[in-house]
Amino acid sequence: MATKTKIKIADNAELRKALDIEYEKSSQVKLCNYALMLAKHILKTAGYQDMENTIIRQGFTANENWQNNKGSVHQVRAASLKIHEMARACEDKISQTALRAVGQGVATGHMPEHAMVASDYAIKVINLLYPNDMEAVKIERLWQIAHLREIKD
Repeated sequence: MATKTKIKIADNAELRKALDIEYEKSSQVKLCNYALMLAKHILKTAGYQDMENTIIRQGFTANENWQNNKGSVHQVRAASLKIHEMARACEDKISQTALRAVGQGVATGHMPEHAMVASDYAIKVINLLYPNDMEAVKIERLWQIAHLREIKD
């Protein structure tokens, strides 16, 4: 069943549908790998200045531990919520939105649907960086599809 966009974004519906089809075929571990890759990518794209932030690193570690059966869903969820707290405290809209993508990405260990929400927040970052630029949205969605496809299940 196709996922629904939960935030307001200017998007390429056809490419989101293609990503959704890949999402439907993917295991939760594969989606976690994708979501963490996406999180790092969108932080870089957004020009986020604190890439080595302890809270973000702890979130990535919690998700990776869950993937390797060394952590719990509770730990993943708690780490994700800390990142969302950072996002709420962030005054810069682009950084705030990128952090929301990261928080959703980390939360993919809690529920796989968070991977699609993270991808939508990444599109929102693109919308903020490049207003009304559907070519930029297309490039981002193609990046997302290609990178999800390349991860082995």
